[in-house]
Amino acid sequence: MAILDWNKYLEKAAEVNAEGAVLLKNDGVLPLDKNSEISVFGRIQLDYYKSGTGSGGMVNVAKVTGIVDGLLEAGAKLNGKVLKTYRDWVAEHPYDYGEGWGGEPWCQQEMPLSDELAAEAAETSDAALCVIGRTAGEEQDNSCKAGSYLLTDAEKDMLRTVRKHFKKMAVLLNVGNIIDMGFVDEFSPDGVMYLWQGGMTGGTGAAKVLLGEVSPSGKLPDTIAFDIADYPSDKNFHDRDRNFYAEDIFVGYRYFETFAKDKVRYPFGFGLSYTDFEITAEAVGGAEGVKLTAKVKNIGSCAGKEVVQVYIEAPNGRLGKAARVLCGFEKTPLLAAGEECTLDIDIDSRSMASYDDSGAYAWVMEAGEYNIYAGSDVRSAKKVYSFTAAEDIVIEQLEQALAPVTEFERMVRTENGLAYKKVPMSKVDEKARRLQFMPEEITQSGDKGITLADVAEGRNDLDSFIAQLDDNDLNCLVRGEGMCSPKVTPGTAAAFGGVSDRLAERKVPAGCCSDGPSGMRLDVGTKAFSLPNGTLIAATFNKPLLTELFTMTGLEMRANKVDCLLGPGMNIHRHPLNGRNFEYFSEDPFLTGKMAAAELKGLHSVGVEGTIKHFCGNNQETNRHFLDSAVSERALREIYLRGFEIAVKEGGAKSIMTTYGKVNDLWTAGSIDLNTTILRHEWGFTGFTMTDWWANINDRGCKPDKDNFAAMVRAQNDVYMVCADGGKHTDNVAASLENGELRRAELQRAARNVLSFILGTHAMKRVTGSDETVEVINKPAETVDDGAAERVFTLDGGLTIDMTAVKTARNLDYSFTLDVTQLGQYRMEITASSTQSELAQMPVTVFSMGTAWGTFTWNGTGGEPVTFTIDEMPLFSRYTIFRLHFGLGGLDMRSITFTKLRSAENTGLSNS
Repeated sequence: MAILDWNKYLEKAAEVNAEGAVLLKNDGVLPLDKNSEISVFGRIQLDYYKSGTGSGGMVNVAKVTGIVDGLLEAGAKLNGKVLKTYRDWVAEHPYDYGEGWGGEPWCQQEMPLSDELAAEAAETSDAALCVIGRTAGEEQDNSCKAGSYLLTDAEKDMLRTVRKHFKKMAVLLNVGNIIDMGFVDEFSPDGVMYLWQGGMTGGTGAAKVLLGEVSPSGKLPDTIAFDIADYPSDKNFHDRDRNFYAEDIFVGYRYFETFAKDKVRYPFGFGLSYTDFEITAEAVGGAEGVKLTAKVKNIGSCAGKEVVQVYIEAPNGRLGKAARVLCGFEKTPLLAAGEECTLDIDIDSRSMASYDDSGAYAWVMEAGEYNIYAGSDVRSAKKVYSFTAAEDIVIEQLEQALAPVTEFERMVRTENGLAYKKVPMSKVDEKARRLQFMPEEITQSGDKGITLADVAEGRNDLDSFIAQLDDNDLNCLVRGEGMCSPKVTPGTAAAFGGVSDRLAERKVPAGCCSDGPSGMRLDVGTKAFSLPNGTLIAATFNKPLLTELFTMTGLEMRANKVDCLLGPGMNIHRHPLNGRNFEYFSEDPFLTGKMAAAELKGLHSVGVEGTIKHFCGNNQETNRHFLDSAVSERALREIYLRGFEIAVKEGGAKSIMTTYGKVNDLWTAGSIDLNTTILRHEWGFTGFTMTDWWANINDRGCKPDKDNFAAMVRAQNDVYMVCADGGKHTDNVAASLENGELRRAELQRAARNVLSFILGTHAMKRVTGSDETVEVINKPAETVDDGAAERVFTLDGGLTIDMTAVKTARNLDYSFTLDVTQLGQYRMEITASSTQSELAQMPVTVFSMGTAWGTFTWNGTGGEPVTFTIDEMPLFSRYTIFRLHFGLGGLDMRSITFTKLRSAENTGLSNS
């Protein structure tokens, strides 16, 4: 039996939080003396953002430790009057969840701060902390407006008032992504620290750094420019239909260090400490690879950690290169004052090469001088080594793949500086490429009585099992079922594999997927662990630490019978306004790939998988279902695919999710070049791929069709996520087999990919009786009602549920599942009564599939029924889980009624 100690899990996550905190400015305000009084300002101190919104943030937790909580638990002395004032104000101005999916506002209303309160606090407090918070997420990008990328007037007023009265002021940023830093010039805070979104232990880790228990060692995973318009992607980012990636390979610091150093406020990799370090380095090697040895000495007065970052400057030859490219990094262990250590960093030739998409279609090291720089950030890194390549060297010969079909000009670096040239266009015959990778068909044998358990236990091979499967069996294997399929753990995102009765009879287990990068989303309300967000994780630059944390996450998955965590998210921070940046790591693909590989190593160590996503080019949330990313093949290879490649080759990734949108005018779910040429043929990927949930698919030049599974299978994107019922669905596989547009061999290939993966899961071990259980110890007892699996109601166009037996009490939950036979748009009416006084306030928050659809507050009704209505609620998943969260008792539930307004086909969405 394996053991997961919840207390150690909390401690490890808090350690990650502390190491991911990035200190940008410190004029003697930090660390704080916990024996001296501290005043904390900003309403978000009481409404800590543990993550962004959407599927990546919907983790139900028993407790979130915010910044104030962490400080108090660590023994800090906080100004009681200031804290009480904020608590009283927040009670009257509760958290605004917004309306529906993706509707949460980017920030919460700020409390007006009076001069009187600030002045009084300054008389007794040694320092002030001002907390600013932001969120974003699926379906909503940030905006360059107040309350999103910019501060609101109320937040500025708070900073102005605190600065006026306090000699020491630090600004703490509880955000998922970088924001505008103009407030540093306007209000001159003594300290600035990015705390990011730290999951359920964010405040614990923050307190460790703020109080000096841990010296900050986080480094910026993104460049912070002076103005949003300084980012090279800015003028193309906002288009709803097609984003031209005109900046090409010059993303983030690659652009700034090459063309615009003066536009940078804080460089990539920057981060201060409470101590100081001396870095010296030497190296040996050449074009075949470089071995660098760095000596790091703590020359300051307290213990701390430092990151050694290594950058390559390749010769600016015919291809044009960025002035700096990250090619290696390592973090020291904790070094006491005066202590030193040695770090060995290997740089392979691939990390020094560039991709030639002009006709050679190869990774090339051009002739010339290669300079190696080492230091604590991209700007301060010093030249430590150089070597010369006497001639051009082909590192890896490939073939053109995924190149643009729409003309545009891209940024290039010439001898004279920045210029623009036309991108090389695609010359690929996609029909011929499909035939190039056509597999051999397995002759159907009929039923031989072979089960997948026989394959797992070595009695038969997988091809013999697949030979038994008829076309319908094969068709079912390319269908995921969900969300909240009853075949797997309640409240999870999908089942795959054994989704039909016939497959289950052949002992094909149903594998289980759960959102997401920030921890398991369990929509029945079951409590799970909320992890630090992707940006924070990248800021640690600590690979072994992440492996330790995700080993624990893997054990938690096993305890909940989850096989695939839908993460890590790996898209590039191409622009600071991308709403989903909080799920992703960095503007740099090398850092992204290494962080993902470290997470996967932890998950794999306990036999579970991370589904790396979104493959690829999901760098804008606005209109993401239809947006076309027009990108050069070089930029794809060097920037947007590079992290995925590292995760596959070094991290051993076995599960990948494609995107909603298009790359070079083809939806990724049906892209042969993406899913077969690059992923499998070039990288050697042997796992299985899935679409994003209810994704579009198309053939080149055709309109999107969510039922075009034939195009998906031809591309070797193996599983469609998701169908309401995996055993029956209105896709086009059968018809395409009949008319020859799809070959059975391709369907068998998808089956092999899916079944090969399933054979390595704990779901398979449970079928064969060889699985090891996981015991979770020290986890607080569940307070949520987890009855959704037992309470299943059939919704066939209309339904009224009797709620009179439901108990309401403070922080109690009630959950149930709807089996929706007619998918579509519904009206939901909730009726309750109360004999409490007319001034009583009894709130009920309605969650559907984990999304808050509204909070309704009943006053005393004199015992008479009062109804609240949600006029437009989409029910497009067959198994839809609802959870009611009661803020207080005293409410007598009566009924819930659902009335169908429109069918799914009349809403523009398919019934999958």
